[in-house]
Order: sequence, then structure tokens, then C-alpha cells
Amino acid sequence: MIMLNIFKRLFGKTQQKVDFENLPQHIGIIMDGNGRWAKKRGLPRTSGHVAGAKTFEKIVEDAGNIGIKVVTVYAFSTENWQRPKEEVDALMTLLEDYLDNGLSRLAGRDVRVHFIGDRSAFSDKFQEKLCHMEKATMNNSGLLLNVALNYGGRNELTNAVKLIAQKVKEGELSYEDITEDTISSYLYTAGQPDPDLIIRPSGEFRLSNFLMWQGAYSELWFSDCLWPDFTKEDLLRSIYDYQQRNRRFGGV
Repeated sequence: MIMLNIFKRLFGKTQQKVDFENLPQHIGIIMDGNGRWAKKRGLPRTSGHVAGAKTFEKIVEDAGNIGIKVVTVYAFSTENWQRPKEEVDALMTLLEDYLDNGLSRLAGRDVRVHFIGDRSAFSDKFQEKLCHMEKATMNNSGLLLNVALNYGGRNELTNAVKLIAQKVKEGELSYEDITEDTISSYLYTAGQPDPDLIIRPSGEFRLSNFLMWQGAYSELWFSDCLWPDFTKEDLLRSIYDYQQRNRRFGGV
């Protein structure tokens, strides 16, 4: 509560509008615009990813401080492998740095880290680092941070269907009993609330294969701001806009 009060005092008009008692439980963030941010400054795209990584850490801290329960960030998609090798290598280096040094940077923060996506594309050593961070933070009870790596919404659904089909084949599940809850239980986010709000900066207006099932009724918030320039004020503005919407979930 002390941290929340301090956080509130740091902001001007936007924070005065936000209802901190009615926050979205789960926020998804498509961290987009790193390359364009670097290009505008005459820098290599890799510099944009470095700047974006710093913004990621700041925004996750801010989200936890105001009381958001779950944040899912789109860090590396199944399609990102198609980018130039130099850029992919730079992204992998940044991810490894987070895995090697993230625990020290998270010291004192009640954050539980969970990686979602297809890990099979990564080396055994990289996968061990993923598991190590998850185990080291598993008993934390504050913000749950899902980091989507080699993640694609369609790929996630395909894998879930295969697992369910295998259960039916083995007689452990009847196809008549398959429900939406069944499918949700085979996704990477099983047991978590669906995202109430999905944020995409950078001026693009699409989900890009992010949380396709889970985001069925998410409120979408788009901004022209490039991800490295995204601030606490932008986060609060997105939450305020979310709170002005009437979420009917198909009803009246």
C-alpha cells in the first residue's frame, strides 16, 4: 500500500483519473517499435532492442507497483526467426542477459516469472536457464510475469489440439466432454485469467498472433508511441481508457 501511494503521487492528471480499485487483472503487451525507434535516431536496430529491454523492466515494475496481477509480454515470436541473423543473435543475447542477471535485478520485487512458448527451438543450456529463473521465483506471490518466447497463438492452439486429441485417443478424455475450459487448460496460460487489456504501441493495429484464444474479449489499446518511449504515463493512460469502456462480453 505504501508503494501504491508513492506511485500515485508521482503522476499528474492521468493518475487522478485512474480508479486504482478497479484495475485490469491481466495486461498483455506487444512490445513493438524497437527497430523504428533506432532508425529514427540513425542507430542500428539492435540499439532499439537494448532500449526496449530497459523499458520492459521499468513497465513491469510499474505494473506490479500499482497492483496489476498478471502481465504477459510478447518478447520473441515464432515469426521473429525470419529476421536477419544479426538481429536475431542480438535478441538472443539480450534474452540471455536477462536470464543471467534478471534475478539480481528482481531482488526485492515480489515477481514470479513464467516463460510461455515452444522451448524446443532453444539450446539445452538456454532451456535450463529458463527453468532456473522460474524455479527461483516460483514462491513469489506478487506480479506474475509471463514472458512469451518463440510464441505464436496459432502454434499454441495447434499444440493444445494435439494434446487433447492424444488424450481422446488414449481413452482418457471423451470428445463429447471437450469444452472451452478444456482447451484453456491445455494452453501455456492454464489457470490464469484471460487478459482484460492488450496494449500495442508503435502505430500498428493488429494482434500479430498474440494470445489469440485468451484475447477473445480483451480490450485493445493502440498507440503511436514506439516501445522504447513507452512510459508509466502511457501505462496509466491505457488503464484509464480501459476503465471507460463497457465490457459486455456479447451481452447487452
